[in-house]
Amino acid sequence: MTRRLDLAVYLVTDPGLCAAQGLLETVRAAVAGGVSVVQLRDKDAPDAALMEQGRALKAALAGTGVPLIVNDRIAVAAAIGADGAHIGQADDNVLAARALLGPDAILGLSIQTAEHARACAGLPIDYVGIGPVFATATKADHAAPLGCAGLAAVRTATRLPAVAIGGLTADHAACVLDAGCDGLAVVSAVCGTQDPQAAAAGLRRAVDQHRRRPEPT
Repeated sequence: MTRRLDLAVYLVTDPGLCAAQGLLETVRAAVAGGVSVVQLRDKDAPDAALMEQGRALKAALAGTGVPLIVNDRIAVAAAIGADGAHIGQADDNVLAARALLGPDAILGLSIQTAEHARACAGLPIDYVGIGPVFATATKADHAAPLGCAGLAAVRTATRLPAVAIGGLTADHAACVLDAGCDGLAVVSAVCGTQDPQAAAAGLRRAVDQHRRRPEPT
């Protein structure tokens, strides 16, 4: 089921952190800086409000090549024609989500353990989000942090493309990429800054530089 997807710098929006500059302006700036995927996440917004945000984001991202993913609300993702959706272990069933979204949509799944990773075999998903790597204030009910070693252990249990999430900054590019992940998912490292474009550029630069690092001899 996997399709080409650049997970290098995966932005997850936060309504509170984006409020100062506005959701659209934050996302536009972040994409200009190098964000490769945008996930719309607002746990408290009613469906109608989330659909309005999603349609505005879809228009803002048109022509950039950056896909729009909707967190959790599969029906919202389908209704606005988003590029895909991301669900958690306790959210909609993967098969039900795929059936509603159709075969061409991007579908991601959050995992926290090696058991979760092994259970992904054969599921109609395109990538996994592994975390939290570190504690984060943007998700109060997160599981125990994995740390870099724990991240690597979960990553080795699946061959699916993977993005790490949870308290990450540009300084963690080596931790994430050395664990075998394809990129970093961030919230406050971009949304919580005065200059989202510069923050995104710093993340992208850190990922690209680590990818170009010579292999040890």
